[in-house]
Amino acid sequence: MLVYLHIPYCDSKCHYCSFNSYVDKFDTRSTYMQALYTQLSFELKRFNAHGKQIKTLFIGGGTPSTVDPELYAPVFKLLKPYLQDDAEITTEANPNSSTKAWLQGMKDLGVNRVSFGVQSFDSTKLKALNRAHTPQQAKDAITYAKEIGFEHLSLDLIYNYQSDTQELLLNDIEEAFSLPIDHISAYELTIEDGTKFSTTPEVRQENEDLAFFVADEIKKRGFTHYEISNFGTYQSRHNKGYWKLEDYMGAGAGAVGFLKDTRYYPQTNIEFYITDPLNITEEPLSKDELLTEKIFLGLRSSLGVQKSLLSEKMIEKAQILCDEKKLKCESTHYYNDNFFLSDELALYILD
Repeated sequence: MLVYLHIPYCDSKCHYCSFNSYVDKFDTRSTYMQALYTQLSFELKRFNAHGKQIKTLFIGGGTPSTVDPELYAPVFKLLKPYLQDDAEITTEANPNSSTKAWLQGMKDLGVNRVSFGVQSFDSTKLKALNRAHTPQQAKDAITYAKEIGFEHLSLDLIYNYQSDTQELLLNDIEEAFSLPIDHISAYELTIEDGTKFSTTPEVRQENEDLAFFVADEIKKRGFTHYEISNFGTYQSRHNKGYWKLEDYMGAGAGAVGFLKDTRYYPQTNIEFYITDPLNITEEPLSKDELLTEKIFLGLRSSLGVQKSLLSEKMIEKAQILCDEKKLKCESTHYYNDNFFLSDELALYILD
């Protein structure tokens, strides 16, 4: 199984961010982490966890680097008996708050992978996105992490902001590859309701060519494109667990959990969550809904879609796509080589 911990604190709210995060609740961090511990204790029972069952742990946000390692320590102590010896343990971090001391503290707890929210190495673009760090801080943080001894390092990039050009994005990619990373997540800017950018949707450009340009330039440098937004010589086991629809605990305000055929949603409001971390809404999923997710997730990643899951009609449609060279047809699975067409292919099969 997988575990996700949501840390809903941020130094600043990025103009594109729709995640459950806050810049004005730092006084609740200690009680929040206690509530997180309470929910995890409950989830370990719900998931009937025992002995070395957790293969990945992911700390996301928000900004996990805004919380001191000392506050994480009880949670790690609680989970340690359930973590596999080779568990992938990832934390997200922002360059401005992931100090040497914070990185060392997280490594001492057992974290072996850090994913840095860089987004760009262009200072003008960073300011426009309302990022709190400078390009140099990003380079320094990743260099520190390597010196401290983290096994795997990743960074995020964003493309299709209004000022993006091939030249700017090529510079971002070259800067990224000058650093000791083995993974990149490259996300197309999306405009979500309730974000700062939702009032100025023109900040996003509609340029499919840039998506292919970014993917091609990253692949040219030796990284495998294993999901629509993810590339690496190392492939995140936690990410792949989601795409396989494996069971995962979701702890924290705004997290999501999944067990067999049901999703679990803790409260999103920090204060409400602290008061009652076990107030969790359940959403049962039908077989058709689960199959739909497996098709969408399989076609947007290197996992593919298992033929035995599909109805006869779906197989007929998938075969048409194979004949048209839009899908790769193998004995047990269908695979998609163009992840940017994944949604259209999935909808065609499901229609």
